[in-house]
Amino acid sequence: MKTQLSLISLLIPVLALSYTGEVVKSYDSPGHYPTGLTFDGNNLWMADYQTDLLYCIDPQNGKVLRTIPAPAYWPEGLAWDGEFLWCTDVKGGIPLSENYKGKIYNLDPKDGTVLKIIEAPTSTPRGLAWDGKYLWCVDSDASEVIQFSSEDGTTIRSFTSPSSDPRGLAFDGKYLWISDRGKDEIYMVDPITGLVILITDTPGEFTTGLAYGGQNLWAVDYQQDKLYQLKIRDEEKFRTYNSHNAKITYMHQVTNFGPGVIRSADVHIAIPKDRPNQDIIGESTFQPGYTDVIKDKWGQETAHFHFENIAPGSKVECVMTTHAVISEIRYFIYPDQVGPLEEIPAEIKSRYLENNDKYQFGHPVIQNAVKEAVGEEANPYQIARKIFDYLRGKLFYEMVGGWNTAPTVLARGNGSCSEYAFVYISMCRAAGLPARYVGSVVVRGDYASMDDVFHRWVEVYLPNYGWVPVDPSGGDQDWPRDQANYIGHLSHRYLITTESGGGSETMGWTYNSNEFLTTDPKTYIVSDHFAEWEPEDEQ
Repeated sequence: MKTQLSLISLLIPVLALSYTGEVVKSYDSPGHYPTGLTFDGNNLWMADYQTDLLYCIDPQNGKVLRTIPAPAYWPEGLAWDGEFLWCTDVKGGIPLSENYKGKIYNLDPKDGTVLKIIEAPTSTPRGLAWDGKYLWCVDSDASEVIQFSSEDGTTIRSFTSPSSDPRGLAFDGKYLWISDRGKDEIYMVDPITGLVILITDTPGEFTTGLAYGGQNLWAVDYQQDKLYQLKIRDEEKFRTYNSHNAKITYMHQVTNFGPGVIRSADVHIAIPKDRPNQDIIGESTFQPGYTDVIKDKWGQETAHFHFENIAPGSKVECVMTTHAVISEIRYFIYPDQVGPLEEIPAEIKSRYLENNDKYQFGHPVIQNAVKEAVGEEANPYQIARKIFDYLRGKLFYEMVGGWNTAPTVLARGNGSCSEYAFVYISMCRAAGLPARYVGSVVVRGDYASMDDVFHRWVEVYLPNYGWVPVDPSGGDQDWPRDQANYIGHLSHRYLITTESGGGSETMGWTYNSNEFLTTDPKTYIVSDHFAEWEPEDEQ
């Protein structure tokens, strides 16, 4: 049973932080079972299925200006078409249990007079929105987003919802905004393709209604009994959160099983640096002491260890210990706010549009793939997204050994995370979009864990945003939300050690660490590298 809160509208001031989805202000909802929400250009309208009323609310102070009766007994979504209200009812207009036969009502906002009734295009229509010509609804049971005619309910188009339990729905003139009850997230969705462009958190744990208010998004939450005004299109490009402190010990071992001698061994361990999602506490320490620090052509620093005459049966071990605060990071990318390719700095282009034997972006396999995936697209975000979506249909993840060239991997149709990265970078560079890779050590399960697999992904340069993470090997997911989660988002499971365009004089095509050996003939050598994570108290 829900806690019954006071019916007095109370403005709760909230510190306005600068990212999409941050709460600007909130009010108590006038009813305790709020569902649909819409904005009529001046005021908010909210539906409540217990009181069977539609509330007209002043967005400046949260006060109820007036009410009209709901058209039936289970009102859900609300929409405003510029003159009239539209309201969904999931129980077919009668208070009968499990009678999911959705109807859509057209209402006079003055007194609630029902002007028209149409059959909903789906059985359980929840959120509702108007795009200037057609209505849209989401169905939480069918997990669909549906555009339909307000004349007779005919479906115009439909696509899979971002996640499995869509509820709230709004249209901002260009994009749909959809809330999901299960994920407690809000998605900005392209209404043409159904692709999720942006993800942010809901303000409560059961957001049932969304409305676009001209400059802000409004949300109503059933569990919190609150009405929230949310920031969108804020100047902040990303958010970091869910931070944790960790001690990461990385080890690179070289063991000589003989019978010959390892005449020289040069080991390079990539030195991690501060990034938006990670803060290095102090400096990494090394055992034994390194010979020197070398910076490669990409600016990557490595601790260089030099050993000579390693006898049979001997082992050398290089250890780097790093204390860091690792955070989850999410970018809020609005495609229309991404600058054109021409705005990319010349230095970035000269470095990260380079071709080489691994990328081979002049190869017909890559050239044809870019033509098919990108076409005439010029927006840098859309180029990155189209290549990401193209590879979802062309590759599947499989570690088959080796790091083959981009054309070979694409033609083969499968690859490791590194090979996905090579193909993605190759296609981006062929399309004129600078791209590079980063490498990391990874939390495997619990925060106290060991990693000997590691992970690599891509960063693309988007004007007005800078370097943005894209993990093409993670895109093979069923739900649109899960696909989009690999663009502009990283969990707090990674310590990024390596940043490279590929073909480093110290790191080669590896990441985390690398080695160069000279040996006697017939000398058997085993190299191993792994990392251990230990959670630490906050500093």
